Amino acid sequence: MPAAALKAKPLPTQSTAQRSVLLDSPYSPAVKRPLPAGRPREWYVTHNRRLKAMRLAIALLDTGVYLPNQAHNEAIRSTAERIGVHPPSDTTCHMVRAFMRYNR
Repeated sequence: MPAAALKAKPLPTQSTAQRSVLLDSPYSPAVKRPLPAGRPREWYVTHNRRLKAMRLAIALLDTGVYLPNQAHNEAIRSTAERIGVHPPSDTTCHMVRAFMRYNR
């Protein structure tokens, strides 16, 4: 008898079809925690700029803008207005394109 026939069969995995999956559950953002104290002001500015750029990059991806060369400053600023954030600076627009470029 071959050695493969002697191995026990693995237990069947549970499929998502056999249990309820709540895909349409309402979105609730994560609980915000205060930022760590004692860092230089520039760290907080950069941190918040990165968060804003990430939000904008996600919103652009949701609207069908997948390539950085499609994300012009006007498109990024109109997306910012649509999602309700302050208009981004040129530096933040550059960061949005960088996120889209390097997170592929």
